[in-house]
Amino acid sequence: MDLNFFQITLVIIIAFIAGVEGILDEFQFHQPVIACTLIGLVTGNLVPCLILGGTLQMIALGWANIGAAVAPDAALASVASAIILVLGGQGTAGVDSAIAIAIPLAVAGLLLTIIVRTIATAFVHLMDAAAKEGNIRKVEMWHIIAICLQGLRIAIPAGLIILIGAEPIKALLNSMPDWLTAGLAVGGGMVVAVGYAMVINMMATKEVWPFFAIGFVLATVTEITLIGLGAIGVSLALIYLALSKKGGSGGNTNTGDPVGDIIDNY
Repeated sequence: MDLNFFQITLVIIIAFIAGVEGILDEFQFHQPVIACTLIGLVTGNLVPCLILGGTLQMIALGWANIGAAVAPDAALASVASAIILVLGGQGTAGVDSAIAIAIPLAVAGLLLTIIVRTIATAFVHLMDAAAKEGNIRKVEMWHIIAICLQGLRIAIPAGLIILIGAEPIKALLNSMPDWLTAGLAVGGGMVVAVGYAMVINMMATKEVWPFFAIGFVLATVTEITLIGLGAIGVSLALIYLALSKKGGSGGNTNTGDPVGDIIDNY
């Protein structure tokens, strides 16, 4: 599939914002389910990219920065794999191949962000010098430049992938042997299971298990759309919050979840 100039511009803008958000973590545009969906929306491939984003999101649940250890880059993995999926023109059939490409892209993105962060240390010294001069405007300028470098870290590879074109991308995907794509699909499925396990472990309190079971039952009703399931989920969450407030006294709900109790008391 070939993209027009308007679509290419929007994709590069999304890639830039995803790179910035990979550092800021404010609006979460770098998360796969958002970045892939946005690229699918502007390129007219919403469903395949939404499936890709949802699958990558479950894989990326286990990616977290711990201290000085930087996690694999979800932004580059999301943006680049979604672009490759779109250019490949395989639709939902190309999701497994895109996932197979996303994992090494995440590692490549990790290398890129380390390089950009190293460059940013020079900007810190420049900001220190500007701060000694009392020039706050210059401090802000270098801060913005450093953040923009993180955006270019994703936007430039995205532009290069688009520049390569649809035919080489399609040839690359078609040349991948079945044993590779099938094996990586199985491996990716196992990682997704780990992501689900993390979510369950995080929400495993006696108060929310009934809602968890209700969700599984409702998911079997094929007539309910995703929007309907989302509305039911929001409604159940509001019911839970209303009941928990009525059942608590003095802000201490004694839910059995220490983190939840700390947040409630805070």
